[in-house]
Amino acid sequence: MSVAAHNPEVSDDDFDSILTSVREFVQTKVIPREREIADTDAMPDDIRQACKDMGLFGYAIPQEWGGLGLNLVQDVELAMELGYTTLALRSMFGTNNGIAGQVLVNFGTDEQKAGWLEGIASGDVVASFALTEPGAGSNPAGLRTKARQDENGDWIIDGEKCFITNAPTANLFVTFARTRPADADGPGIAVFLVPADSEGVSVAPHDAKMGQQGAWTANVSYAGVRVPNSALVGGDVDTGYKAAMTSLARGRVHIAALAVGSAQRALDESLRHAAVTTQGGTAISDFQLVQAHLADMQTGIMAGRALVRDAAQKWVLEQDRRIAPSVAKLFCTEMVGTVADKAVQIHGGSGYMREMTVERIYRDVRLLRLYEGTSEIQRLIIGGGLVRTAKKLG
Repeated sequence: MSVAAHNPEVSDDDFDSILTSVREFVQTKVIPREREIADTDAMPDDIRQACKDMGLFGYAIPQEWGGLGLNLVQDVELAMELGYTTLALRSMFGTNNGIAGQVLVNFGTDEQKAGWLEGIASGDVVASFALTEPGAGSNPAGLRTKARQDENGDWIIDGEKCFITNAPTANLFVTFARTRPADADGPGIAVFLVPADSEGVSVAPHDAKMGQQGAWTANVSYAGVRVPNSALVGGDVDTGYKAAMTSLARGRVHIAALAVGSAQRALDESLRHAAVTTQGGTAISDFQLVQAHLADMQTGIMAGRALVRDAAQKWVLEQDRRIAPSVAKLFCTEMVGTVADKAVQIHGGSGYMREMTVERIYRDVRLLRLYEGTSEIQRLIIGGGLVRTAKKLG
């Protein structure tokens, strides 16, 4: 694989070694314990520690702050490996590298980066991205959490967030709040660095979800939470909306890559099952209708993999950071839903049993069409972007 864009911090040879190590870790250490992770709804401490030791909590954080410094072209290759196992693994360090960590990397002041990024990269700090609210999901414009500045310059934050990934284990909440109604100067959304132990911050018990057991989300409430002005990311009250949109767009390419990895696992499980399962003395892999399912699965996976790599390259080269990420996420997350469904179908009745890997995949991947912007939101971004471009050209 060529990683020629913008002189990446990690050479091709070094990245190949990282990728090989992660692939081996997934295959030998995580896959054998997928059932344990699902049944206990928790990530084992030794796996968490191994991820810290491998640098996975900071793989996308620049090296100057202690991370591995992978760019998005490299990130998606890693994500396709991580998507091959329980998505709870990637979720454990996903917010550090992705939507939360990237806000600091791209928009933080030098002091904010110095204060937090090394801890985030090492995994000693777990950062959560606190954007979603009961009344503001895929569209942050509906944000209701409020921040007001007092006479001392401190900010007082009040509001409620929901579905916040890693909230129960977070040390830092990258918190989005409205400082004023949207006006001609901007959307009025700021982002603050709120330590989890701040007075007035409370985290609810983690949610019981359809899938992705071991990946914890929870509600977070802010009741008169006071933070100094130095906690305002970028030192600018209008940074929040752009920071959210940029981090989410980058995250969409990553989620698309995860979907490809999960789809590949579903296909591999289906091939193994079809090869050894017989009906009437004949392996079901010899049945043409089963082969048709397998062919459709392979076609979707190959198309998704190519699309993810193209979108990542466009991001790194700054050619397209809006439409391409949404196209990749829309196609790949819808694709993996179809592939998972076909995998259950190929397994027949056994595919509906809780002990089967494809049953877990079927539930796990359903979430991919919802977070980092629903499929419906992606269609609006793509369609709206195309129309705006056409009008400019016209």
